[in-house]
Amino acid sequence: MVFWSLRTSVVALACVSGTFAANIQSPLVILPLDAPVHRQNVKNIFLTSWDAYKQYAYPHDDLTPISESWTDGRNGWSASLVDALTTLAIMGETEIFEEAVNHTATVDFTIDHSNSTASVFESTIRYVGGMLSAYELTNKKYPVLVKQAQTLADKLSAAWSLGNVVPYGEVDVNTSTPAIATSNIAEAGTLTLEWSRLAEYTGNDTYRALAENSVRTIIAEPDPIPGFPAQGIDPATNQPVGAYVTWGGGSDSYLEYLIKYARLTNTNDNIFADTWATAVDSSIRTLLRKSTVGNWTYLADLDDSGTIRHIGSHLACFMAGNWIMGGQLLNNQTIVNHGLDLNEGCWNTYASTATGIGPEAFGYFSTDGNYTGSTPSEGDISFYDQHGFFILDGSEYYYMRPEVLESNFYAWRHTGNVKYYERAISAYKSFQTYLKTPTVAFAPINNVNQLDSGFIDDMESFWFAEVLKYLYLTFDDPNHISLDKFVFNTEAHPYIAPPAKASYGSGKLRGPASTPFKPLSGNLPLVSAAAKLPVKEPN
Repeated sequence: MVFWSLRTSVVALACVSGTFAANIQSPLVILPLDAPVHRQNVKNIFLTSWDAYKQYAYPHDDLTPISESWTDGRNGWSASLVDALTTLAIMGETEIFEEAVNHTATVDFTIDHSNSTASVFESTIRYVGGMLSAYELTNKKYPVLVKQAQTLADKLSAAWSLGNVVPYGEVDVNTSTPAIATSNIAEAGTLTLEWSRLAEYTGNDTYRALAENSVRTIIAEPDPIPGFPAQGIDPATNQPVGAYVTWGGGSDSYLEYLIKYARLTNTNDNIFADTWATAVDSSIRTLLRKSTVGNWTYLADLDDSGTIRHIGSHLACFMAGNWIMGGQLLNNQTIVNHGLDLNEGCWNTYASTATGIGPEAFGYFSTDGNYTGSTPSEGDISFYDQHGFFILDGSEYYYMRPEVLESNFYAWRHTGNVKYYERAISAYKSFQTYLKTPTVAFAPINNVNQLDSGFIDDMESFWFAEVLKYLYLTFDDPNHISLDKFVFNTEAHPYIAPPAKASYGSGKLRGPASTPFKPLSGNLPLVSAAAKLPVKEPN
């Protein structure tokens, strides 16, 4: 286990002049002449998917493209439709957008329609976040979107109804009661962007206070490594559950929102930016590794025993774009450079497979060890010797996740290097080839390293909200939804940001908590589990 050191901070030493600060995008990004073709191709993928959703799944949550039916995995509140609002607005699909708004206005967010609890986190980032962002993107033309967001948030606020400061992760909206269970910091700490913006539009600051106080409470608790909480947390006590440290699922968006909240609010309270900087500094010291083959940069996990676990995940690959953004806001070229290096490692997981699409999770070997929690097969080792990583057993699938393309978008907008633009072309062409089903729309696949692995019968809403939005914007005018004027929530819904400050944070790292780290034992919820639905084998 690595604890707080009195050595000079890696982060603090890397600061440069203030002229570097706050601007994330390069003013020198030149959009290639063929961009309109690729932009239209991505829009066509979106519209094909949308038409299939409307035909077979409307007004339910998700399309099941193989069985040509639907699922209601997000409480039956039309997840794909609501989550797609901002992409429709950005793509200029006004007629479809207005139809979707008209339906959104009729959704009853006070009743669960699927006989399940509602995830506070998922409902916030997809529904509340999507509606408020769509309201902004259309110049506040549709106030019903704020009204509906508030109706849902009022139901979700039951997560704090037992006097707890850290919210419970699930709520029974029919009875307005929380499901008593342990949670994780991503669920409890990824509400600030949406709930603070809701507070602004409703004039009720309670929404902001609930979300922000949860983050402040997490920050105040002792950490396994400085600035970086354990993945698990018990809302009943505020205490950490276990000692697992990761940039992957269960922790990811808590870290993401620390710096994004500082940027969106321009708060003069440096606790958010300084905690993010401390977590990054600890990650550079403790988790940052290079593979022995290919010299790929990755961030390992630190497990409950304090052992480095040499693994990465598609979910964790958001951190490359987050470090590019945060490094710019902190005037810190070292963090930006690490972000660009991490992006290279993540893209390598796409470039190395038969389909050109990256898997769910992967393992590495480094000079200081190769423990991944499992034993690599001979085939895994052979793959590693060629590519510098191997696909973890059971994680061969692609679940239509956006994170690698998200970071590729940040790298493109920051550098203007055409290789990132070309990678986006490669990705969507792979989607056209390998995710297109024999009949309708697109679907996840079981194995990215097989050309005929079969499909997973589920097209989640983030296909509309994230994957196709990041691709479309990569081929769009850099001044449209500029990273210097908007802050994206973790579901890729952009919020209008105030003009950036000269810099963010105090330039100092946070010290250790006043009490020693002492985790509780307990069961954590499944993290971003991709339930595999019935598979239709290729003809």
